[in-house]
Amino acid sequence: MNAPVVILSTGAANLASVRALFDRLDIAHNEAQSPADIASAPALVLPGVGSFGHAMTEFGGTSGPIANALRARINAGLPTLCICLGLQLLATSSEESPGVQGLNILDVPVQKLRPKNLTVPHMGWNLVQPSSSNIIFQPGFAYFANSFAIIDLKSLQSQGWSVAATTYDAPFAAAIQRQNVLACQFHPELSGPWGQALVHSWLARAGLLPEPAAAASSVPNLSPPKLGVCSRIIPCLDVKGGRIVKGIKFQGLRDAGDPAERAAEYQRQGADELVILDVSATPEARATAAETVRAVRKVLSIPLTVGGGVRTPEDASRLLDAGADKVGVNSAAVDRPELLTDLANRFGRQCVVLALDAARSPSGGWEVVTRSGTHRTGIDAIQWAKDAQARGAGEILLTSWDRDGTGEGYDTLLLSEITKATSIPVIASGGAASANHLFHALQAGAHAVLAATIFHDGTHTVASVKHQLASLGAEIRS
Repeated sequence: MNAPVVILSTGAANLASVRALFDRLDIAHNEAQSPADIASAPALVLPGVGSFGHAMTEFGGTSGPIANALRARINAGLPTLCICLGLQLLATSSEESPGVQGLNILDVPVQKLRPKNLTVPHMGWNLVQPSSSNIIFQPGFAYFANSFAIIDLKSLQSQGWSVAATTYDAPFAAAIQRQNVLACQFHPELSGPWGQALVHSWLARAGLLPEPAAAASSVPNLSPPKLGVCSRIIPCLDVKGGRIVKGIKFQGLRDAGDPAERAAEYQRQGADELVILDVSATPEARATAAETVRAVRKVLSIPLTVGGGVRTPEDASRLLDAGADKVGVNSAAVDRPELLTDLANRFGRQCVVLALDAARSPSGGWEVVTRSGTHRTGIDAIQWAKDAQARGAGEILLTSWDRDGTGEGYDTLLLSEITKATSIPVIASGGAASANHLFHALQAGAHAVLAATIFHDGTHTVASVKHQLASLGAEIRS
């Protein structure tokens, strides 16, 4: 292996976001092909998207050649970065996959998060607070997407690890560090400039990059969000033929710009995530254009959800390989609900977003609509949200078809009913025209708010909306 950074796939890992991070740092990288590559790599990255059991099977079990090479490397303190599932695999076992043995590097189990009044997965930006012994990074907000974590912090410390914690009803390990090994439950590659600076520091300790500029003598006084995570502001790019389009109730589409250019601008303005929906993928029976996803990923260091035309795990894998971090499914999940379970089992439920489009029913309540709003299913939207959660959806992107593109504000009654009926994060979509509309959605129970027209038309910037929301009392990542 000639590259200084070698990346080891867990079998379902989203490598595109990790590759993009090292491209931004201008450091060469390639993928491990054998246990010998693991042993000889100047710096090794073990990223993690997927399930504990699936990854250990890919490794050939806890006594397989890959597992043995990883154990020897990490126990020797060689430069290694483990991300999300990559951290969990170091443990003895996980409640996610009962009976499956981990790498046994950490003498602790991975446990399911069981917050009393918060949603699972733990999805969004939360404060990471390192211990005084940690020499890698400063406190800051990082992006998490996890349902499981290592909770026994004292045991980690007794095994010689410096621990950075975060709190989601109760503390858990956000990151651990010993010698040149850094393992993060969050995603540094999706945590903006703060995450990139962390990886730069890790590479500098490995002698692969120059030392970063000295940190400021005083660190801002950051407080953990009272609601578990910060409320997320998410611009949406509806894409057709590689161009952003915008319409009303999914009809009358007009051109609204280049996806990569818009994505870069929204990130500069402070967007917490980005969503791309290929509004033509399902009606035209074709897959979402992976090239658009690749172009956006090159400029993006925040999470990206992509939906449109996902019918199989292979479709989802194609999007993840292109640069998506989560995949949205709508029509195909309604037609074949077991698709949600298939996706969750392979990629982990934190990757599975149910795109639920709902319209008011003449008989009362709301019904599910599919195929870009052209087909009314008669399925009760609230019951479908509950069923989808049980089948494996980790998040719901809830769009009011009646409000989409109208500027009349979100359907807060629909939103309230869905959030009360489920215990996974819900993103509000459809109808926003002002910061007040976004704030009302958050008050109605939304964990994140999605908007398109107000950003595409230049009526508001993400930064100005965040400023207004903060002044109204919302907890926002500045």
